[in-house]
Amino acid sequence: MTRSEPTPPESAQPLELLVIGDCNPDVLVLGDDVTPEFGQREKLVTSISLVVGGSAAITAVAAARLGLRVALAATVGTDPAGDFMLGQLAAAGVDTAPILARPGQGTGMTVALSHGADRAIITAVGAMTSLTAGDIPSELLRRTRHLHVSSYFLLEESLGPGLAELLAEAQAGGATTSLDTNWDPAGRWGGDELRAALAHTDFLLPNETEALHLSGAATLSAAVPVLTALGPRVVVKLGARGALTADGNDFHRIEPKVPDHAVVDATGAGDCFNAGLIAGLLRGLDLPSAARLGCAGGSASTAAAGGTAAAPTLAAALELADSAVVRPGWR
Repeated sequence: MTRSEPTPPESAQPLELLVIGDCNPDVLVLGDDVTPEFGQREKLVTSISLVVGGSAAITAVAAARLGLRVALAATVGTDPAGDFMLGQLAAAGVDTAPILARPGQGTGMTVALSHGADRAIITAVGAMTSLTAGDIPSELLRRTRHLHVSSYFLLEESLGPGLAELLAEAQAGGATTSLDTNWDPAGRWGGDELRAALAHTDFLLPNETEALHLSGAATLSAAVPVLTALGPRVVVKLGARGALTADGNDFHRIEPKVPDHAVVDATGAGDCFNAGLIAGLLRGLDLPSAARLGCAGGSASTAAAGGTAAAPTLAAALELADSAVVRPGWR
């Protein structure tokens, strides 16, 4: 694999987190009834907003809110949607230098129809799926403490062939690694390239449904051993029920406090969980304690529309994490 190797600027600072993946605006539609009706019928909804979207971009913003030095590697188009994302990310404190703008291509965009904790998602990938492992300079890997990859299945054909080598290089340089595959629109749920990548992944971060599909198992208790056998420690996001951590045969359930706020929108809650978990690991917390911080990030994020508007500061996340209960075992 040949990768770009620019000369780093003298001002380049060590990174705590490098996120690789999708970067696109979300057109967020909220209301009690957001199901469209064909036949040229117009329906009124509560709100429509243009916000930061893409699992990787949301994770990066949430991590920056938690005080991490974070950069995002992704691809956008040379259009207003790409300009919007670059501006929003920079304003949030994310290093956007690794984001590549593809001339003549459009930026990917997502329409999310959201009602409380549930949502339907429609995405046009645009330039998003042109990102390859060769677009990630080795210099970035050498100066990061943790490498996180989001939305593997959206980038499977472009990033997948070189991802295992990329993760291995990061680990060889002393970085820890994590992967959130997110949903597979094609319904294939991975093959040899994903298994090769998981062999160099320290933490796999699926939600419960994704864990079942990735493992081919019918129950979570059967799914997790299948996934840990592939190499990574596994943290399964269980929504409002918290999370399950698995480190070999060492299991813990994290049960968060019921949030004081009403759930406005769950978009990006899993990505904010990822940011909190990674922040905890980088602070030296053990896996269950880091997952408590992840639950805090995910829970707080549901208080406002969009994935980043309510992402908490570190102080707020730590306070909320203290209320979560950690129980050894499956239940």
